[in-house]
Amino acid sequence: MKLFLQTTTLALLMTALPAIQAADAGRGKQLVGENCTSCHDDSVYTRKDRRVTTLDGLKKQVKRCELNLGLTWFDEDIQDVVSYLNTTYYKF
Repeated sequence: MKLFLQTTTLALLMTALPAIQAADAGRGKQLVGENCTSCHDDSVYTRKDRRVTTLDGLKKQVKRCELNLGLTWFDEDIQDVVSYLNTTYYKF
């Protein structure tokens, strides 16, 4: 019985984990407004010849921008920005 409860508890925690780690696109929008628009406007996300063509590429580009600006974002901040940009512009 104890093993069953431990297994069940572990399974419940594993299914809840993605919800806990869900990105906050609203926070991402705020971070983009405070940081990214100092270099460019939103046309960079909508141009036909954009460099970013995959979700992984978007995450890498956000990390590059974060490093170039000397920001010290947490992984959650990067995920929030990726979520906002993907939801709003890229739709991968």
